Amino acid sequence: MTTTERPGAPGQRTDVDAAFRGSATYRSLGEQELSPAEERFEKGRRTVGLFLAPAVTIVFALLPIDLPRQQHLLAAILLGVIILWITEPVPIPVGGLIGIGAIVVLGVVPAADAVAPFGSTTVFTFIGAFILAAAMLKHGLARRFAMFVLSLKFVGTSTYRVVIAFGAITALLSAFVSNTATVAMLLPTALGILSVIAKLLQDKELVRPDFDPLRLRVGVALMLMLAYGASVGGLLTPVGTPPNLIGRGLIEEATGERIGFLDWMLMAMPICALMFVALAAVLLLLNRPEIRQIEGVHEYVEAERSQLGKFSRAERNTLIAFGVTVTLWIFPGIIALAAGTDSAIYETVSGRLNEGIIAVLGASLLFVLPTDWKSREYTLNWSDAATIDWGTILLFGTGIIFGSLLDSTGLAQTIGEGSASLLGLTSTFAITLFAVILAIIISETTSNTASAAVVVPIIIPVAIAAEINPFVPALAATFAASFGFMLPVSTPQNAIVYGSGVVPITKMIRSGVSFDVLGALLIVLLLPLMVGLVLGNPGG
Repeated sequence: MTTTERPGAPGQRTDVDAAFRGSATYRSLGEQELSPAEERFEKGRRTVGLFLAPAVTIVFALLPIDLPRQQHLLAAILLGVIILWITEPVPIPVGGLIGIGAIVVLGVVPAADAVAPFGSTTVFTFIGAFILAAAMLKHGLARRFAMFVLSLKFVGTSTYRVVIAFGAITALLSAFVSNTATVAMLLPTALGILSVIAKLLQDKELVRPDFDPLRLRVGVALMLMLAYGASVGGLLTPVGTPPNLIGRGLIEEATGERIGFLDWMLMAMPICALMFVALAAVLLLLNRPEIRQIEGVHEYVEAERSQLGKFSRAERNTLIAFGVTVTLWIFPGIIALAAGTDSAIYETVSGRLNEGIIAVLGASLLFVLPTDWKSREYTLNWSDAATIDWGTILLFGTGIIFGSLLDSTGLAQTIGEGSASLLGLTSTFAITLFAVILAIIISETTSNTASAAVVVPIIIPVAIAAEINPFVPALAATFAASFGFMLPVSTPQNAIVYGSGVVPITKMIRSGVSFDVLGALLIVLLLPLMVGLVLGNPGG
């Protein structure tokens, strides 16, 4: 192993290869090896910057300088950001994000103008949501929530309630955290509960002595509820799964109609609720548990929960950042309900509290809220943020680029006119049905994200060529992209539960086909109704 001594830190040795492999542009004090003098200097520099940056910004903004207001505020914010970049109280990239957020919130320019060089505010929504989710997973906040629900006594005494509770936990977490990460996090707990049930069945001699604990019907129901519940829950919010943000961005690009956070939830909630009821009913009918009443699961969950210990400072900070972000996401929708979308206050609030800007400001709190002030350690380090799913962000950006090129080159119109005449698609219902079927078929063989990126740009020109508003068909395709249930390759969460060895491929296909059909029917029949109730006549 190659090692070296750090100058100024006698006796301290470090693995050079590992250091380079794990290097990040910005590292917190705890991620570096510093001499006492270096550490004192770094603490002082970062502490000064943490307070000096906002102070300089505020003072400069209040100075009676003969500049237009827009230029004055921009100069003040830029000075503050420069101080953040020099002193590094937060990671350098986060300092830039805070500055962009301040520019929009203070009304220097609209959000779309501020992030125009990046292409779309949705890129910022991705980044902020992914960083928040990373903190929830790193500090165990998501797992603590799951253990709390499972520890309820009425849950752990029935196999049916355990399966339903697992699905509900997965769906709720997946509304804000990656579907794949949620399933991967909960899988060990599900396997532990399944082992308790298997032992109980063996003790009561309800199975043959040589039975295979990985082939229990209750195990199939539990694992499929885990995988499918994540897909259903991911639809509940715009940030629940990448296809939602990709489809929403493409719809806004094509129609100019933006779907607010609260509006999305109001439209998606009935579909998610009905699909969840269908999931529970069909899975428990097709895979009827070998035993109804169980003992020992509650004790197992309590033991797991006790290992989590008390609520940590990092968990509280993560909860604060998450709560602030979601509250501000929903706030413009509440203003719209109270004052109407035509009111001046709604236009001001919705313009300044842009979702992408709020996402990165909420995520920035994780780099400001300390877990150990003395050591200048904060809730999240940049090395944690650097591990988020940058591939999905790049995929979104390329999807927007191709969508724009389809329109600017005229290829979208050619595809739309050809498809409309070939398939005879002349009504909103027909185009919506075609969109849903196409999205589900593609999502069965490739990722949901790719399905949305491929299908939505196709559906929009088809609808336009038929002189139909593309909003509903494109949104239906976006929803349907998450309804690939049939095969292990359909979604990463399907692959995870299949890899556990508990779910035979035949049972996954049988259950998945049922949910593909149910999902298609719910989207085609219910989504147009919810769009009409929540948004009225978008684009009309």
